[in-house]
Amino acid sequence: MTTEDLGGEPSLVRPYSLTAGRTRPTIELALEALIQCLPDTGDLLELTNIEAAIVELSQQSPSVAEIAARLGVPLGVARVLVADLVENGYLQVLATLQDDSSDSERRELIERVLSGLRKI
Repeated sequence: MTTEDLGGEPSLVRPYSLTAGRTRPTIELALEALIQCLPDTGDLLELTNIEAAIVELSQQSPSVAEIAARLGVPLGVARVLVADLVENGYLQVLATLQDDSSDSERRELIERVLSGLRKI
């Protein structure tokens, strides 16, 4: 789903109205953190259009930055909305590399990145 799917034109809605004025997510999310939709998340009708779009996009395990770019919303807004959806049980955050990550974890990440680049 892209901004065209949400209406085509840039939104006249101010970003802070999408997050009820909140500027910080309730959980810490790295920009590169991969987000995944949880199975059996239930009825999406109770979500706003943009929240439902995030859940739909998350079936492809995008990063937080990719979600923001695809939906045409500021990164801070995407982080707040994704954090809300994680807390409400719609999404999960996949583990990212840490300073103490093993060589095999780092190698696996590089292989996944290369595989993704080859698909482009």
